[in-house]
Amino acid sequence: MCLFRFIVLSAAILMVMPPAARADNTPADAQALVIAHRGASALRPEHTLAAYRQAIEDGADYIEPDLVSTRDGVLVVRHENEIGGTTDVALRPEFADRRRSASVDGKMLEGWFSEDFTLAELKTLRARERLPQLRSTAYDGQFDIPTLAETIQLLADESVRRGRVIGLIPEIKHSNYFRQLGLAMEDRLLEELAAHDYTRNAPVVIQSFEVGNLLYLHERIADTHSNIRLLQLIDEPGGKPADAVDDSNAPSYGQMMAPAGLQRIAEYASIIGPNARAVIPVDGEGRLSAPTALIRDAHAAGLQVMPYTFRPEQHFMPRALWTNDNPATRNEAAAIAEIRAYVAAGIDGFFTDDPALGRHAVSP
Repeated sequence: MCLFRFIVLSAAILMVMPPAARADNTPADAQALVIAHRGASALRPEHTLAAYRQAIEDGADYIEPDLVSTRDGVLVVRHENEIGGTTDVALRPEFADRRRSASVDGKMLEGWFSEDFTLAELKTLRARERLPQLRSTAYDGQFDIPTLAETIQLLADESVRRGRVIGLIPEIKHSNYFRQLGLAMEDRLLEELAAHDYTRNAPVVIQSFEVGNLLYLHERIADTHSNIRLLQLIDEPGGKPADAVDDSNAPSYGQMMAPAGLQRIAEYASIIGPNARAVIPVDGEGRLSAPTALIRDAHAAGLQVMPYTFRPEQHFMPRALWTNDNPATRNEAAAIAEIRAYVAAGIDGFFTDDPALGRHAVSP
């Protein structure tokens, strides 16, 4: 890496890295980080280089690629390993015989699965809008499925072009499922991060809804990857991580959000990613209620809080913020107001499908 690029990169990292904690373990005063959830997925088909590029243009601090594996062991970017909803695979007669049923994390699914395709085969497919009832399909068929390596290269190129670092926050999807198929992703992810100059220096946060893989990664990165942190994603309170559903002693997600559970998470991760409604619930009238104790308890444990997911369509908002009865209405003012309520409650970052609105919410 040339000296000029190293200086620019090092300075920009200081801007993107999360704030240091004060003596009382609460975050220092700083803007909440804007995380592009699947890219600018409200504007382009999710998990495409076009969606990531738009998110960077719109001011995202971090880009989130969800990772699944191909049959030949390449890490590619899809929200799920079932690709029927986000690609044109159903229209490809040459792959009709690949349609099947599979139990993934305890749920029976039917469709086409990434692990049944080589990278070369996946590259022939084109992305489609996941939510055509709410979002434009104008870009369907224009973009392919990116690999993790291509995503990292995009961030590296855009970082140099824009003079700022864009963080990477990959999520490992269905970790235990892929491990049982002989396609474990954790070591391959670390290898890919180590293989590129950019991700050897830029801020990286690895996230998962499971626990075992984060514990494993914690041991692997403890002394050798100072730019990598871990984020424990938290699902519905009554559920359990997919790698712990058969363990009667394993805590539920609800128990993980209690003070003792947060202290345990802090032993291997530095951030939690709860559903936004676990931070500020919605009352029976469709209005945002008072914040729960989650931010306070997490900060007391030394954890940052980065909830998911803020979206610009009314369908995803508290009913009291709607301006008409159409769930597909893009309500930018309400989206900004909702994010600002969470920022005021003390979150440290947030996942959003529309980073431009997220940036406006924290940088008016």
